[in-house]
This record gives sequence, C-alpha cells and structure tokens, in this order.
Amino acid sequence: MGVMTFAYPELLWLLLMLPLMAAWYILSARKKQATMTLPSLHPFAGGRRGIRVYLRHLLPVLRILCVGFVIIALARPQNTNSWQKDSIEGIDIMLAMDVSGSMQAMDFKPNRLEAAKDVAITFINNRPNDNIGMVTFAGESFTQCPLTTDHTVLLNMVQDLQMGVLDDGTAIGMGLATAVNRLKDSKAKSRVVILLTDGSNNMGDITPRMAADIAKTFGIRVYTVGVGTRGEAPFPIQTEFGVRIQNVPVDIDEPTLDGIAEVSGGKYFRAVDNKTLNEIYKEIDKLEKTRLMTKSFKAYEEKYLAYALVAFFLLLAEFLLRNTILRTNP
Repeated sequence: MGVMTFAYPELLWLLLMLPLMAAWYILSARKKQATMTLPSLHPFAGGRRGIRVYLRHLLPVLRILCVGFVIIALARPQNTNSWQKDSIEGIDIMLAMDVSGSMQAMDFKPNRLEAAKDVAITFINNRPNDNIGMVTFAGESFTQCPLTTDHTVLLNMVQDLQMGVLDDGTAIGMGLATAVNRLKDSKAKSRVVILLTDGSNNMGDITPRMAADIAKTFGIRVYTVGVGTRGEAPFPIQTEFGVRIQNVPVDIDEPTLDGIAEVSGGKYFRAVDNKTLNEIYKEIDKLEKTRLMTKSFKAYEEKYLAYALVAFFLLLAEFLLRNTILRTNP
C-alpha cells in the first residue's frame, strides 16, 4: 500500500508563510480603502457591485495557492510502496543443558540449574515460531525433548528438570553430539545448539572438539555458555550433621568452550550471575533473529510534477485575470 512521504520534509515549514501572506494582503487592502463620512447611505442603496469588485480578491488567493504548491513540489512528495520478501523459515534450536551435580552451586540464585531453567523458559517464550528441543547431559547424555513447536510440552519439561537422574559427571562432548544428531537431518535454513555447562569434560567417548567438528560438518552453529562465578562458589555439602554450605573452586574449561564456538561459527559467553546469564540469552536471541531478518524493499514514485503543474496553472490563471478581466486601465 502506498504511503505519501517527502524527500525534503523540512521545506514544508515554508508553508507557514502562507497565512502571513494572507494577513499582509488583508492589512494592505484595508489601508488602501478610502473612507468618506456621509449622513446617510440612502443614495447608494440601489447600487450593485460589479463582478470585478469580487474577483479582485481572487488574484492574491491564486498567488498564495501557487506559492503553496511550489513549496510542496520542492519538498519532493513521493509515493512509497513497501513490501517484504517473506523468507521466514524459522530456526531449529537444541538446548543442551548440564544437569550434573555441580549445578547445585549457589553462586546463582537459588542455584545454577534453577537460574538456567528460568532463562531457558524466557528464551523459548520469545521464539514462538521456531522448532526447539532439549538435550540434558551429566556423565551421559539424553534427549529430553526432540524438536517441536509445541512449546507448552517443552516448557513443562524444562520446569521439571532436576539433577541426579543421569550418572554424575560432565560429558560435554556427548551432550553436544546428541544435540547435533537431533539437528543434522533438519531442513531449516539455520540450525543452532545452545550448550550450557559449569564444568570441564570428564566423561564420554566423544571429545568436545570431535563434537564441534561434527557440528561444523553439518553447518550447525554452537553457542557455548560457561556458568559459574570466578574463583570459588558456595556449594551445599551433605554431612552427618546435615547440609552445610562450603566454598568450592569453580572449574570451567573456557578454552574448550571457546574452541567449540569458534569451530562451529558460534560464540562463547561467560555467565557469572543471574543478570549476566539473562543478558547472554537475550544476546543469543537477538543474534539469531538478526541473522534471518525479513528483507524489506521500498519503491519510490515521484509526485512533485503534479504539484508543479498545479502551481503553473494557478500562476497562469492569475496572469490572465490580471491582464484581461481585472486589468487596470492606465
């Protein structure tokens, strides 16, 4: 649908001159009128005004309108036709989430796993048109939910995630390989894995680098997120006297996570608290939406000629009237 726009809209401010021109004419006309005091208007009661008396006011009207149309023409009115090349095919995304015992650490509130679940839920809600699935891993990996657009089911599964279901450990390579396996046959234009972990690979038959190479082979980008504060983190330790909170070292293999992202064309992020974790998922969301942004096109049709022609005919009409019907005899 066409929309009227102007190439030089700032010139339209000149239209404010038009009421000033009208006011100037009215004031000038009043000054030129002669006044005469009479005891009565009876001698003029039967007089009739000629058509020239009325038409003489038409000349400044034509001149003001002509100036108005010239200003509009100079502002270059354009009819803008916009359309979009709708290339939305969606993005297939697998969330690979670490559910090992170390995710109990309380450097995130209430702990790392619950914080990761919260940002995953927000991320899923922000992408209603995408196929999203989830893989969990600890000492082994498991497909929690295959790719689906039924996000209600997926959200319930994310909400129900808990530690202790899988053998403990951190099999980053296995988790990534499982996620890639779920995406490799996808026909989507863009396929992405978001891998979140708080440790170093210490389990599994597939190394993280092997899994990253497989992802690259299938054109799958991997965004890696390292979760954990720097230094030490409070961790609940079960003792014979109950649960005690003890600081333990944070061990995240950042070079490996960064290497996975670099090989596959993704990006590595480090989250040190709930706020940075939330910002990371927002950035990933933005990166992927920018990558498949719908292309917009605009076509401009110049309309200034019509306004210029109207201005010309108004000026012509003023010229003809001034030199014919309204001509002043010398």
